[in-house]
Amino acid sequence: MDYSLLLKKYDRPVPRYTSYPTVPFWKTDEFDREVWRVNLKHAFDFSNNEKGVSLYIHLPFCESLCTYCACNTRITKNHAVEERYIKALLNEWNIYKKIFGGRPLIRELHLGGGTPTFFIAHNLDVLLTGILKDCDVHPDQEFSFEGHPNNTEESHLKVLYNHGFRRVSYGVQDLDEKVQNAIHRIQPFEKVKYAVEVSRKIGYRSVNFDLIYGLPFQSRSSVEQTIEQVLSLRPERISFYSYAHVPWIKPGQRGYEDADLPTDVRKRELYETGLNLLIENGYLEIGMDHFGLPADALAVAQKSGTLHRNFMGYTTTHTEMLIGLGTSAISETAYGYAQNIKAVEAYEEQVNAGKLPIIKGHLQQVDDRLRKEVIQKFICQGFVPRTLLNPLITHEVLVNLQEMQQEGLVDFSDKGLTMTKLGRAFTRNICQVFDAYGEMSGQNIFSKAI
Repeated sequence: MDYSLLLKKYDRPVPRYTSYPTVPFWKTDEFDREVWRVNLKHAFDFSNNEKGVSLYIHLPFCESLCTYCACNTRITKNHAVEERYIKALLNEWNIYKKIFGGRPLIRELHLGGGTPTFFIAHNLDVLLTGILKDCDVHPDQEFSFEGHPNNTEESHLKVLYNHGFRRVSYGVQDLDEKVQNAIHRIQPFEKVKYAVEVSRKIGYRSVNFDLIYGLPFQSRSSVEQTIEQVLSLRPERISFYSYAHVPWIKPGQRGYEDADLPTDVRKRELYETGLNLLIENGYLEIGMDHFGLPADALAVAQKSGTLHRNFMGYTTTHTEMLIGLGTSAISETAYGYAQNIKAVEAYEEQVNAGKLPIIKGHLQQVDDRLRKEVIQKFICQGFVPRTLLNPLITHEVLVNLQEMQQEGLVDFSDKGLTMTKLGRAFTRNICQVFDAYGEMSGQNIFSKAI
C-alpha cells in the first residue's frame, strides 16, 4: 500500500500506552482501596531491597497557559501556594512510608508538572530534604526534573544538583516565533542556550529537549531551523513528540483553527524532517519519539534490552513500583494503578487529614499483566517472542497481524513479532492489536496516532 494511504488509514485515535490498560478503561468500579493498600505493602517488600522505588512528584503550577499542553496544571502568579502544597506532598509521602513499614530505597525521582521551576529554589530544597528524609538513595539513582528555559535559574540547578539530580529536561517545543506565539510559549533561543550552558557548568551530565511536531503553523522549513538550532547545543537526549490535539479535553487548544494544524501526511513529513536531521547528526532513534546520542543512558538501555516505559515515559530502570505524589499523579505496581485527585484544594484536604488522595484505580488481572508485558516489549524493543504472544493469538489478532505484515509494518513468524523500519510510524497502532479494550479506543478520548 502507498505510504500516504497507510498514514491516512492509521491516523486514528490511539492510546500512547504509558500504561495498560490505559486510564479511560480502568475498571474503577472494581477498585478496592484496602486491597490496594495491601498490594502496596506487598510490592514494597518485593522490590525495595533490590530494585528500589521510583517517585514521581507532580508540581502543577504555571504562571501562564501553554495552549499545546494536555497536562494537569494550575495557572497562577500567586507563589504563596508553594509552601502549602509542599506540606501536603510531604504528608502524602509520610502516609506511604507508614504503609511500607520500612525504609524506602529511592532509585528514580522525577519532578514534573506544571512547571517545577515555578517553585523558588529554597522551597525545592525544603521539599527534597523532606522527601529524602528517612530514605536511602540507590547508588545508581536517576534523578531528573522538567525545567522551563525562561525561569530555570542557577539557584534551582544548584539546589537540585546537591540533592543528586543529574538530568534536566527542558521544554523547548519549537523555536519559530510564529509557532511560539500560537502556543503561548515565548522563549528565545538565547534563553534555551543559557539554561543549557549553566546546567553543564554546574555538572549535569544529561540535558534533554522536549520538541513537538504537528503544532499550528509549523512547516518543513521551520522544523529544520528549530532542529538545526537544537543541534548547535548538542543535548544528550531529545524527545520529539506528536502534538496531541484534544480540544474537547483541553479548551485552551481552541485558540487556533484545525486548518492551522498539519495533519496525517503533512504532519508525518514534519517528523521525518526532524528524524533525518537527527540521524544524520549522530542521534539514535529510541523506542517511539525519542532520540539519544550513543552514550546516552536511554540508548544504552535499548541496546541492552533494559529499556522500560511507564507514566514518566521511557526510563532506564524498571523498579516494579512507582509512587506518584501530588495532584493527578499516578502510582503503579504489578498489582495495578491508582490516580490522585486532580484539584489542588481537594488533594491538600485529603492528605492533611491523613488519607491517601486516590480518586480512582484499577487492579490488574492475569490477562492485563500479559498484555501489558507484550505491549511493553514491543514499544521498548520492537520485538516480542512468539512464546509470549501465543496466548493472545486469537483469530482477530492473527488477521490484523497478517494484514500489517502484508503492508510491511511487521514481520510475524514462528520466532515472534518484529517491527520493521516502516512500522515505526505505526507503533501505537500495532500495540492496539493486543489491546483488549481496542474497540473502545476509537472513541473521542485519545489523540490521533500520526
